[in-house]
Parts: sequence; C-alpha cells; structure tokens
Amino acid sequence: MGANTEEFLRKHIRDIPDFPKPGILFRDLTPLLSHGPALRESVCALAEPFRDDGIDYVLGTEARGFIFGAPVAIELGVGFVPIRKPGKLPYETHQVSYELEYGTDQVEMHVDALDDSHRVLIVDDLIATGGTAQATVEIARRAGAEVVACAFVIELSALAGRDRLDVERVHTVLRY
Repeated sequence: MGANTEEFLRKHIRDIPDFPKPGILFRDLTPLLSHGPALRESVCALAEPFRDDGIDYVLGTEARGFIFGAPVAIELGVGFVPIRKPGKLPYETHQVSYELEYGTDQVEMHVDALDDSHRVLIVDDLIATGGTAQATVEIARRAGAEVVACAFVIELSALAGRDRLDVERVHTVLRY
C-alpha cells in the first residue's frame, strides 16, 4: 500500500468529536463503507500482505469485522468464520470472556469451525485497547488453529492494543 492509497482512504474517515462520550474522538468508517472505490481499496489493503501465507480462513468479529472480514476472505479465496456475541450461534460453541473498560464481554465461535490444521487471519475494522482482538485470537487457538496474523483498517496507536495481542504479525492500513 502506497502513500496515495493511505491518503485516499483517510479522506473517507470522518472524525466525530465527543462520541460516544466527551473526550473521545471517534473515527467513523461509514463514509468509507459507502464509497465503493474506498471500500474496495481498504479490502485489498487488508488482504494484500497475506496472499501467499496459506491462510485457510478469515475470522471476523461481530459486527464490523463481518463487513471487512468476509470480503477479505473472498479476496484471498478462503472461507469466513464469524465470531459472535453470546447467544447468536445456533450450535455448540467455544466461548471466551474478556475485559472491557466497564465490565466484561464474551465472544463465541462454533466448536467445529476450526481445527489444528487451519491457519487463520483475524480481521476487524479497528484496534483500540485490543481486548476484542485478543479474545478472538484466544478462541481461534482454543480450537487448535494457528493465528497467522491480525489485520485492521484502523489502529488507534496511543491505546497500544497491538501490545496485548499474542501474535507475531499485526497489519494495520491506517494509524491514528
């Protein structure tokens, strides 16, 4: 990804001050999602570093990880595994709880979605503190899969979320 791609994509990220609470600067991806060429470019930028890595599945965490993860899976020619909030999957699941700023949350994945022969790429829209991403790494490993890398459209560098991830490779398209 070149400087022109980064500049192009940044034009489609809207800054919303004081959302969802005072003092937070929210990076809104909605304009990028509604602009076909920007959406396509972001998906290609997420997928590009992993084309030759033998990825078997892309994992996307609810909900915006679905938006980016499924097209990255298509781009790589592999399957997509949804990582859901509790109670959304109809079959037996693996579950991982993780800490939030105010409490805990949980993610789930079908027990038969992955096994120890699978190499996976985790994709989400944004990494902030890294809690959700690390829970997704943990749930993939609980199934026996090898986590090759995590990839995000946006990284909020000041929150050091990548430091929480127990993976060798973390790829981000845009850093703020």
